[in-house]
Amino acid sequence: MSATKHAQQLKQDSQDYLTTALFQLLETHDLHEIKITALVKRAGVSRMAFYRNYESLADLLRAYFEPKVTALFNDVILQVSHEKKAADMAAFFEEFEHALTLAVNRHFEDIIRQIFNENMARYYPKTAVWQQLTPTQQTYWVAFMSDGVYAIWRQWFLDGRQAPIETIHGLVGAFQRATAVALTAGGPSPLELKN
Repeated sequence: MSATKHAQQLKQDSQDYLTTALFQLLETHDLHEIKITALVKRAGVSRMAFYRNYESLADLLRAYFEPKVTALFNDVILQVSHEKKAADMAAFFEEFEHALTLAVNRHFEDIIRQIFNENMARYYPKTAVWQQLTPTQQTYWVAFMSDGVYAIWRQWFLDGRQAPIETIHGLVGAFQRATAVALTAGGPSPLELKN
């Protein structure tokens, strides 16, 4: 193995050890209670190994979740088949069920939500309706839809994934289409909505 490959393997091993150790500590502690010293001790690596890879514990968690969340959005952006999207989403929730539960219970869900929001902002400009919206509408539509879509998936997850994933996927699509129609076709005025 070349020196470069060896260094890359050491770096990957350090990242894996730190990630595993952090999730072990999260079993009994909120994220803000965990200190770098306790993490590196549990992981069996030096503080330098931590700081060579991450700036903070949040950075470590982001590195763990970001590739998988981004992969799910890539399925949508690249318009893979409905069956593949549903299968990938089901696999994601299966693989990350415990980590997502910890995110809620140990107060680091905002990291996942931020990754989700960034991917929503990456997705919407690729949709057909985007060019029909004003810059102000674009900004607030992304914020509105991101929070709403996240809330739907979160509630479904916390409810124990009782409804079929296809049902939730369809619901999200219906909300997105209805919102796009309301923005591009004028929709009812706020006064009409009061009645």
